[in-house]
Amino acid sequence: MFHCRYCKSPLSQTFADLGMSPLSNSYIAPGNLQGMEPFYPLHAYVCGSCFLVQLAEFESPQQIFSDYAYFSSYSDSWLKHAQAYASAMTRRLALGKESLVMEIASNDGYLLQYFKQAGVPILGVEPAANVAKVAIEKGIPTEVAFFGADKGAELVRSGRSADLIAANNVLAHVPDINDFVLGFKHALKPTGTITVEFPHLLQLMMHNQFDTIYHEHFSYLSLSFVRTLFASHGLRVYDVEELTTHGGSLRVFGCHDGDKSKPTAPGVDSLLVRERDRGLLDVATYRNFSEQVVRTKCDVMQFFMEAYRSGKRVAGYGAPAKGNTLLNYCGIGPEFLPFTVDRSPHKQGMFLPGTHIPIRSPQDLLDAKPDYVFILPWNLRSEIVDQMSAVRGWGGKFVVPIPALEIF
Repeated sequence: MFHCRYCKSPLSQTFADLGMSPLSNSYIAPGNLQGMEPFYPLHAYVCGSCFLVQLAEFESPQQIFSDYAYFSSYSDSWLKHAQAYASAMTRRLALGKESLVMEIASNDGYLLQYFKQAGVPILGVEPAANVAKVAIEKGIPTEVAFFGADKGAELVRSGRSADLIAANNVLAHVPDINDFVLGFKHALKPTGTITVEFPHLLQLMMHNQFDTIYHEHFSYLSLSFVRTLFASHGLRVYDVEELTTHGGSLRVFGCHDGDKSKPTAPGVDSLLVRERDRGLLDVATYRNFSEQVVRTKCDVMQFFMEAYRSGKRVAGYGAPAKGNTLLNYCGIGPEFLPFTVDRSPHKQGMFLPGTHIPIRSPQDLLDAKPDYVFILPWNLRSEIVDQMSAVRGWGGKFVVPIPALEIF
């Protein structure tokens, strides 16, 4: 029996069982297509004590993240989001040349570059050496390391405690969530601020975003849980913002529990009440979620089978982790989706894990002129439809699978 990674209670209640699946970012080089590929149970549970939705840890973070295929800078909308955040935080926290902004899981420098442009000192902490190398080449100071209590204490000993710690879409990727948040406690200045962004569990459930469940995401988070997590390590949630990114995310603001300069904003209690009213503190709510997951699988399979039988050609757009969850769960391979395309040159020429669908460049999609473009990163649908507007010219249509299959 698995136990909760936060409170150690036994886990027995299923949230979503998506069968067996490979690691969703384990893209395959052409020369390795005939090799053995590990598959693991993709089975999410909810803790009946603290209501943390979570996966068991089958692979270590070192195995998953030390060499990583995701580079943040290949999404224009995400760069705009990062730039807006940097501008807003610089004003709100009065950051300047005497400050330090630290980003945990800083990727390729997509965010810290904007603080650097504003003259604010920066430091990235990134576990993937191949990704950190790109940031360093951009002039973004980056340490290649996994963050946690020991790393936070080490940074402070070296004189690098932070006025702002940013952690975007990383808290969910951490198996030892207690150690990670204790690192925040160590590395934050007495009157500093932490901001943590993560896909909101409430939105995942309301909008059927089950494809965001994959092995690299160990946890699925609500404000209620994060407030409890922070409080147990001497930190306090003092504000929260609801974002549209990744299908609906939260930006949670935290500080030291004893920091009296930051009163708790009314929006915190308001969202906590909404989560409670939506049933996030009731195990029965989680038990009902898996039914709509199966319905979506049926709709996706039906679309591809009907397209195949009618001679319609389908190409994919994007090679995100969420797409690999969806395709493996639904059993969609190259016979239904001959290829997908992605802007990242780090993915082009590779193959999707499990399904072995080839990844090509966007120009290949334009040359092929498929009848349907199946958008795997549905959270970027507007950006992708704008980029690929030429599809309309030959009568092509776009398809998104989440929250329900839509052809438009």
